Amino acid sequence: MTRIASLLLLAALAPPASAETLIAAATIRSHTVLAPEHLAVVPETVPGALADPVEAVGLETRVVLYAGRPIRAADLGPPALIDRNQIVPLIYRQNGLAIETEGRALDRAAAGEAVRVLNLASRNTVTGILDAQGRVHVGDLPQTTE
Repeated sequence: MTRIASLLLLAALAPPASAETLIAAATIRSHTVLAPEHLAVVPETVPGALADPVEAVGLETRVVLYAGRPIRAADLGPPALIDRNQIVPLIYRQNGLAIETEGRALDRAAAGEAVRVLNLASRNTVTGILDAQGRVHVGDLPQTTE
């Protein structure tokens, strides 16, 4: 028997590696920022489910998570910084010109996400990118210094 065949035989006969799956400890409403007490780990493998609580703590639920059900990465996202109907700074930048006004958010959004905003001065709806300070940028994105 070749070395490769021996290794394949050993791998086939070896007991499966233990894996864990992250589940909701109780039913969790959508838009809830997860904390350790929201989560539990079970010793089974569910394809597509998260395995480590560190991957989920601090993220916001996008859907309702039911008790005992596996938590998938698609069920979570970064926490929203703004809510629908919230007044937000709206900044337009183009070729060095910057104009700032107020707008009303038409959606919930997290930092880095696109959000529709009603410009309160012109009553026009624009789409911009939300920054980490809760400001919506339309036009050229702000320069970051790293």
